[in-house]
Amino acid sequence: MHFLYFDPGLGAMIIQAIIAAVAGVVLFSKNLMYKIKVFFGMAKPQEDDVFDDIDIKDSEIENDNSRKS
Repeated sequence: MHFLYFDPGLGAMIIQAIIAAVAGVVLFSKNLMYKIKVFFGMAKPQEDDVFDDIDIKDSEIENDNSRKS
């Protein structure tokens, strides 16, 4: 029968893997529960369109770049 040798490095790696697995399950289930709530109308969908709030025309950017050159 072969016994495994658990040194501090291996123990830390096992603990890190367990913590990562728990964090992954928590984050995945949180996202999944949010999508289910939105589907059934229990939560309002959030819009993350940050760039739609910025009102800059492309011509203004091109003019600024041509002045610097």
